Amino acid sequence: MKKHILCFGDSNTHGYCADPGDCADGGIRFTEEQRWPRLLQNALGQDYLVTEEGLSGRTTCFEDPIREGLNALDYIYPCLKSHEIIDLLIIMLGTNDTKDRFYASAACIGRGMARLVKKAMDTDCWGEKTPNILVIAPPPIGEGMLSSVMADTMGQLCVEKSRQLARYYREQCALLGVSFLDAGALGCEFNHVDFMHLTSRGHARLAENLAKLVPELVPCGTEL
Repeated sequence: MKKHILCFGDSNTHGYCADPGDCADGGIRFTEEQRWPRLLQNALGQDYLVTEEGLSGRTTCFEDPIREGLNALDYIYPCLKSHEIIDLLIIMLGTNDTKDRFYASAACIGRGMARLVKKAMDTDCWGEKTPNILVIAPPPIGEGMLSSVMADTMGQLCVEKSRQLARYYREQCALLGVSFLDAGALGCEFNHVDFMHLTSRGHARLAENLAKLVPELVPCGTEL
């Protein structure tokens, strides 16, 4: 049976493209062949099944007063159950949590991620295996966002909070015993339009690094 990798995230997993010139078909969403989950699938090969679960605006655990259905904590259980059996859950969230309207510090966002991870660990989607989760801290939002079209909706505090996420995620992952990856430290670049969405090169860079890490977390032919 193939090893099932579920990629759970926000617009950077869904593939939103703020710069149509960077998209192969000129659209607002990168094509399947440009998005990091498909690139990861191609790199891992036929022994793995990589599934996308990206939703623009998704948060770890915060209810958005403007848009409904974005709280990952409410959706993680049915999502995991619909895709069981899962060998590795990859979670990349946090950029949206930094919005001023949620009034959450980076430390609180880290706690939100921990709460989400705990719920995923307690969901019976793992078969006979031990829960296997990789948390990815997204790259920090660029300073240019503060003068972009996103500034009014994101707020003025999100840039600094996003810079602190990796620290708190790393701490929470160590406490929970799950894996951690800092996408910012890998050079997974954001665009220079809204400064908070991956470029095509950013998607490729993330997939390249995950292709090296995933086989260590989910070896083929070996039960976890």
